Amino acid sequence: MVDTLGVAVIGFGWMGRVHTQAYARVRHHYPRLSLVPELVTVAEEVPGRAEEAAAQFGFASTTRDWREVVADPRIKAVSITAPNFLHREIGVAMAEAGKHIWIEKPVGLTAEDAGAVADAVAKAGVQGTVGFNYRNAPAVEAARELIASGEIGTVTHVRIRLFSDYAAHPEGALTWRYERERGGSGVLGDLASHGTDLARHLLGDITSLTADTAIFLPERARPTGATAGHSRASGGELGPVENEDYVSCLLRFASGARGVLEACRVSVGEQNNYGFEVHGTKGAVFWDFRRMNELGISRGTTYQDQSVTTVYVGPGHGEFAAFQPGAANSMGYDDLKVIEAYRFLRSVAEGTPHGATLTDAVHSAAALDAMARSAASGAWADVSAGA
Repeated sequence: MVDTLGVAVIGFGWMGRVHTQAYARVRHHYPRLSLVPELVTVAEEVPGRAEEAAAQFGFASTTRDWREVVADPRIKAVSITAPNFLHREIGVAMAEAGKHIWIEKPVGLTAEDAGAVADAVAKAGVQGTVGFNYRNAPAVEAARELIASGEIGTVTHVRIRLFSDYAAHPEGALTWRYERERGGSGVLGDLASHGTDLARHLLGDITSLTADTAIFLPERARPTGATAGHSRASGGELGPVENEDYVSCLLRFASGARGVLEACRVSVGEQNNYGFEVHGTKGAVFWDFRRMNELGISRGTTYQDQSVTTVYVGPGHGEFAAFQPGAANSMGYDDLKVIEAYRFLRSVAEGTPHGATLTDAVHSAAALDAMARSAASGAWADVSAGA
């Protein structure tokens, strides 16, 4: 038997669109899913944007005030894709209203914000899924299994990179992303949040770290109208960029492994250069998001001059079989969000978490807070998810 679940999407910029498209596609890839999403309401404060979304995707209603979603009995689950500074208020309100939430990272501006949403979800007994989409890649799941199996020996160190040029243009508009009060910690929340989640997902808890941050483009033009994604603005009044363009970080793990995490949003010549290199006492595993369906694997007993083999993930890895029939048939970014939608809906249907949860968001946010403290003090900082 198939039941419907009334859903709302709050915030219809690029990520709101991605969530909506994932809802629309999820039954195509998971036909046995017992809970089917029904698009009830889209909430967006920019005039006309919600109406356009409803016309394109078939939402039954629209609103410019997300608070109307709280009291709507038709809505049982909510995608929260609004700017970071609204995550805590919306997330807590929806959970307290008994609605399941699929919320984008970093879940607020601080670990305290993420913890408040996590506490509200736990107290209400609802499900909470978080948008750490890169962990959903079948190749990443295969790498995690490889590491856990001991095939590359005891992990010694990892390097994680997240380089992008989305903010590299000097005419990039001074949107909420660059303001401390509304965007939080800049590239830390935007990209390094994914890095800390991948680090913990692959290697376990981070115990301490030391970080350095920098702002390379100190001023940007204020936009004169509504923006979506990474818009440009020229000729407007210049304002200060308040949060980080760049972070480099040394990590220590509870296992004894060491790590390096580096992220930058103004890397000219880099388009979504995200990935990791995990080294162990017997081998290594390499992943590059731009070649999302491949792994570089070195394993054996040669140690010195040991070769690296390219493996194409296939139907036996992660959720690959829901999308493609054989190895080397490519999956893409939006497919990762379909997997996320599936795991969210499955969590609601079964009452058991599947995929990234608010607990994962709290751990990631605690690491980001520690980075900010370390960058300010110049010293190592402990990472505590209870902080």
